[in-house]
Amino acid sequence: MSMKGKFRNFFGIDEDEYEIVEEEVEQDDYTPPTRSGRKDDKGNVVSLSSVQKNNKMVLCEPRSYDEVQDIADHIVNRRSVVINLQRVDTLQARQIIDFMSGTVYAVSGQIKKLGSQTFLCTPDSIEISGNITEIMEEIDPEQRW
Repeated sequence: MSMKGKFRNFFGIDEDEYEIVEEEVEQDDYTPPTRSGRKDDKGNVVSLSSVQKNNKMVLCEPRSYDEVQDIADHIVNRRSVVINLQRVDTLQARQIIDFMSGTVYAVSGQIKKLGSQTFLCTPDSIEISGNITEIMEEIDPEQRW
């Protein structure tokens, strides 16, 4: 028994009482309505993934290398991070910058030196332009990196 026959029996419909009309709809003729509800409206379609939410800037001042994973998580979550390394000794500061460089590279971002111990790390959705110069003679050679 066909599906139509089962429905007829379930609802108690006799074929003689009602006429069953079937229409075929061709797929090529269908045009989905736009926001305004008109089929002829040619509005632009924007992917939801291309619409950016509020961009955030995170300021970090780590005191040890142990905090580097938390900083890297911000970059992975597409947030810009300014890192101030004044409270960290030189060896740990270099390790933090090495780790952050790898993280920024993994997300196709950028890292820029803003000052003697300040860095800006951005994800690929944010472009850095311009340079900040500093006088290298005033910086102790031990702290230069």
